[in-house]
Amino acid sequence: MSDPGSTPASTPPAPTVADPSPRERSGTFTPGVIEDIQIKAELARYRIRGFGILRPRTWATFDDLTFVPGTLTRIPLEGYRERCETKTVLGTRFAREPLELDIPLMVTGMSFGALSKNAKTALARGANRAGTSTTTGDGGMLDVERSESRVLIYEVLPSRYGINVQHLRQADAIELTIGQGAKPGTGGLLLGSKVSEEIARLRDLPPGVDQRSPCRHPDFLGPDDMVIKIEELREATDWRVPIFVKMGASRVFDDVRLAAKAGADVVVVDGMEGGTGASPELLQEHTGIPTLAAVCEARAALEDIGLYGQVQIVIAGGLRHGSDCAKALALGADACYLGTALLIALNCNKPIYEEDYHAIGAAPYACDHCHAGRCPVGITRQDPALTARLEIEPAADRVANFFHALASEIQILARACGKSDVHHLEPEDLRALTLEASMIAGVPLAGTRRVFGDGPGW
Repeated sequence: MSDPGSTPASTPPAPTVADPSPRERSGTFTPGVIEDIQIKAELARYRIRGFGILRPRTWATFDDLTFVPGTLTRIPLEGYRERCETKTVLGTRFAREPLELDIPLMVTGMSFGALSKNAKTALARGANRAGTSTTTGDGGMLDVERSESRVLIYEVLPSRYGINVQHLRQADAIELTIGQGAKPGTGGLLLGSKVSEEIARLRDLPPGVDQRSPCRHPDFLGPDDMVIKIEELREATDWRVPIFVKMGASRVFDDVRLAAKAGADVVVVDGMEGGTGASPELLQEHTGIPTLAAVCEARAALEDIGLYGQVQIVIAGGLRHGSDCAKALALGADACYLGTALLIALNCNKPIYEEDYHAIGAAPYACDHCHAGRCPVGITRQDPALTARLEIEPAADRVANFFHALASEIQILARACGKSDVHHLEPEDLRALTLEASMIAGVPLAGTRRVFGDGPGW
C-alpha cells in the first residue's frame, strides 16, 4: 500500500483489478509473449542471451526411455565384485594415436572469452583428474589449458580466431567445427563486454567490440571441399591424431554420411538442447532437432554406409545425468560431450552472491545471462577481481567429482543390464514410454513387442 501522505485526500483510490480467470487469459499472447514483443519494440532487433533452450520439453527426450535390467532372462552383474569397463577409444579409423579415455564423458568446446580463465583452467584440471579430455572452443588454446590437460582437443572454427599451427600440432585431436546445436547455421558470438584486452590480443581483435564469427568456413563450401581441409589438418599433424567433425543437429542422416565420406574419424552431433555463451534467442528455441533424435539418426547414417563402428559418434546437447548418457550409449554413441552441466558443477546458478544476480535481472536457478559478462559466480565474465570468485582448485574437484558420479551411474545401469562394459549397452536394453520415443529410437513401446513407426533415422 502507498504511503498515506503521498495521495491527496480528494483523489479516489485506484480500482482493484481482479486476476483474470483462466477463460479470460490468452493462450496465444501469454505474459511472456507480451513481454517479448514489448522488449523487441524497444530494441528494434532480436533478443540475445546465453544458456540454452528454455521452452518446456514437449518433444521426445531421453526421459521417455527406460532400461529393462536383467532378472531371469539376463543376469545382472554384482557391483562390488564384477567389473564394468568404461574405457573409451576414439579415432581408430585413420589416426596413428587414437584418443584413449578412462570414461565415455568429455568436456565440450567452450572458449576462453565465453568462459573466464579460471573456469577454463578448472575444467581442464578436473577433466584430467577424471581421465578424460577437454576442448579448446573458439579463440585458440590457452597455455594453461594445454598444461592442465592430459588429452586436449583443438577446435578449428570458421572464425580462425587464435588459430596457431604450433598449438594445433600440440593437440591430441583436431575438431573441425561446422556448427553447434544452440545455433546451427550461424557463427559464434562474443559480445564486446567480454572482449577484454587479453582476449582481444589472443584473437587479434579490438577490445570491447562485438566478435561475430562467420557462419561457414572460408576454406570450403561443402563436403567435397571439406575433404581437402581434413587432409590439410592430417598433414599438419602428421596423421598422428584423430580428426573430429562437429555439427549442429539438423539434417543429421545426410550430414553424418557426408562427414564420414569426407574422412572424419569421429562425428560429433550437437542436439538443439545444447547450450551457448551467446546466441539470438530464436535460434536456441526454434532451430535444430533434439538430441535423442540426433543420436538415432547418426547411428542409422553410419550403418547405411557400412561405417558404424569404424567412425565413432560423440553426442552432445543438454545431457544432464548418467542416465541420459547411458541411453545415448545404448542408442549408438561412443561418448558424450558435456557443457552446461559442467558449468553448473562449477557453480553456475548457485544461490551465492544473490544481490549480483538481482542486479542483472536474474536469480539463482533461473539465470541465462551468460552473454552479458556479468556472471555473479565468475564463470562467464572477464573482470579479474570477479573471476577470482571461482576458486580453481575446489572448482576442479567439483568437475572431477561430477564426472566420477556420472560414470558410476552409467556403470550401475550397465551392470543392471548384465553388461561388463558400458559400450555393450544396446537398443535391446531399452523400452519406450511414449509412441514418439518408440518411433524415434526404434525400440518397443513398454508393455508391447511393437516398435511404432519405420525405425530410427527415417
